[in-house]
Amino acid sequence: MTAEWYSSSSQPPDLKGQEVNTASEVELSYDADPRNPYSWPLWKKWMTMAVAYWVAILVGINATSFTTVTDALSEEFNISNGFFEYSFFAVTSWNAAAAIVPLATLPMMETFGFRIGYLSAYVLFVIFIIPQCVAPNFATLVVCRTFAGAFGGTIQNAADGIAANIFFTVQERILPLTLYAFTLMFGVTIGPVFGALLKPLDWRWVFWLQLIINGATIPVLYYGLKETRGSVILSKLNKTEKVADKTAALEELKETVSRAAMLLITEPTVTSFTTWSAFSFGLVFISTQSVPVVYSAVYDWPTYSGGLVQTALALGEAIGIVAFLYQNRIYVRSAAHNLEKPGVPVPESILHLSIPSTVFGLAGGLFMYGWTTVNGAHWIVPTIGLVLIGFGIMCIVIAAAVYVTDSYSGYAASAIAAVAFGENTFAAFLPLAAKPMYLRLGFQWASSLLAFIALALALAPTILLWKGAVIRSKSKAIQKMSLN
Repeated sequence: MTAEWYSSSSQPPDLKGQEVNTASEVELSYDADPRNPYSWPLWKKWMTMAVAYWVAILVGINATSFTTVTDALSEEFNISNGFFEYSFFAVTSWNAAAAIVPLATLPMMETFGFRIGYLSAYVLFVIFIIPQCVAPNFATLVVCRTFAGAFGGTIQNAADGIAANIFFTVQERILPLTLYAFTLMFGVTIGPVFGALLKPLDWRWVFWLQLIINGATIPVLYYGLKETRGSVILSKLNKTEKVADKTAALEELKETVSRAAMLLITEPTVTSFTTWSAFSFGLVFISTQSVPVVYSAVYDWPTYSGGLVQTALALGEAIGIVAFLYQNRIYVRSAAHNLEKPGVPVPESILHLSIPSTVFGLAGGLFMYGWTTVNGAHWIVPTIGLVLIGFGIMCIVIAAAVYVTDSYSGYAASAIAAVAFGENTFAAFLPLAAKPMYLRLGFQWASSLLAFIALALALAPTILLWKGAVIRSKSKAIQKMSLN
């Protein structure tokens, strides 16, 4: 059974038990049957996405929320956090698991069903919040957060597949995918703010409150998320589940992982866009280390209060999502003059906003964030720099995801898996160097180094906007997709 709802060229049993003998009858069942996720009413589709968005925010908060209460945690567990922030290993373990495990779990969900996989992963994620609340030592916390990251990363990345399962055309999917990227980024960005607000309480309340909110969300998820995988729905309705499903799942797992690795290694477009997006995503986690250091040193703020400044990044992301709605209109309109694939948006048309966002938002914001602290300028000035950084991050992450999905549409799952792997890997390990870098190089040159990297990475979308069609025509992976 294929990964899509039956097409008009198929001849499956009719959903009422009668044999379908003509292509027109099959086509009618495809278009009209309310059990087909593509035929769901609009309210049901958006209710499903709203649940996925809410869960993505909750999972993101768990990833970063305790970064602003590490002082209390470190004191209790006798962790030395001088030049190197050892407590950040609890974030590293979370993101490392979120980078690797979804490569295996998502293909399995596509074979056996999104609902059962999503619910199972979420319940296990909630269960592993409990030991985070009562951890007797730091090792327990790190191990339990590794499992939370494994299941949380699966949930986060599954939302992309849910949108693809219920919105049929590229034009329909662009808005729900844009909002998904925002909720994903918003969750991890607002996490330190969540932790800072709970600072007056014991640090364990950061996790206890998450446990309460996430636990209360389980029934919402149970009733609000229906199965979205067309092939799985039909197999259950027609009782045609096959023994070969397990074999198919393993084959799909092997293909997705190996192809994601091959695309990442052999396709310059995937490699450069993964690096571009991963660096931007990693900046959110770098800020959890740099902001408390900068604001406590320059403005004599308590370390935890620096977490509240993360609100500026979230504000920038919100502005970015509003701006990207206009970018989406340009993208959708490009379908009208696409000579390569008439009626389908031109992949490069999604890149217009992301280039100035990288140069003026990301790089400009980093320069502003670093150099305005030289003479002790008012704290609002570097904070505006953080708003610009958040704006740039949002525009880049969405553009990179949409571009690789469109360019490698036949291998979309593998292409997105490669990008997600890069993002979580950067988020896991890049911030480990943040505090030493800011202390050794100084606030100005540490931020400048990151800004220069951002400027260099801006070359990737610039070149593709200019010569993207030519580069895609020479891609071996895209040529292979065309043959298949």
